[in-house]
Amino acid sequence: MTNGEPDGTALVVVDLQNDFCTGPRALARFGMGKDPAALDTAVAGCVRAVAAARERGVEVLFVRFVGDPEHQGAGWRLRDQTHGKRPKCLDGSWGAAFHAVAPTPGERVFTKRACFDAFLAEGFADHLAARGLSHLVLAGLYADVCVDSTARTAFQKGFHVTLLTDCTTALHLPYDAVLRFMRVVYGARTTTADDPQAWTAPVLRPEEGPCVLPPG
Repeated sequence: MTNGEPDGTALVVVDLQNDFCTGPRALARFGMGKDPAALDTAVAGCVRAVAAARERGVEVLFVRFVGDPEHQGAGWRLRDQTHGKRPKCLDGSWGAAFHAVAPTPGERVFTKRACFDAFLAEGFADHLAARGLSHLVLAGLYADVCVDSTARTAFQKGFHVTLLTDCTTALHLPYDAVLRFMRVVYGARTTTADDPQAWTAPVLRPEEGPCVLPPG
């Protein structure tokens, strides 16, 4: 990959939409044993991260989800039927609209149609390649669902991954466990939006010989 925007870095804001962030529906999904204030904290963090990226000249990419039934596969429909889930973020609805911060003219928006991974959104991977981006800074919802799916593919495609811990939260799993998993499995850097290092790509050090693990 070649360098595009400063240091080949882009901020990817995942699914910061009303149905995931606010209102009775979002709180009903998130509120099972979790502190609803964590959603507000994540949203506020995303607002700060977008402002910081724009100030630094880092490209901001918005990824949105639409869950209309016509986009759902058979497995998705069966899951929803089994668990009594209703479609979220119907295209053109209030629930699908961006929450708290929205793209400015010239900032790209990529749409996932009943899928989790941003790389499945039309044009997303092509845009990263065309811009020469090599480092994705991830924010948005949720760390253990769509953010994780995007981070997993990014790592497998050779991208550096940074997760902004004050700009997301987990829906189903303990948040600390999700962060540890990303660090161990994806080599993700986990830090906050006010950390200057978050906005620069990690540097691969020269090989220092084989890594020898201690016994046991």
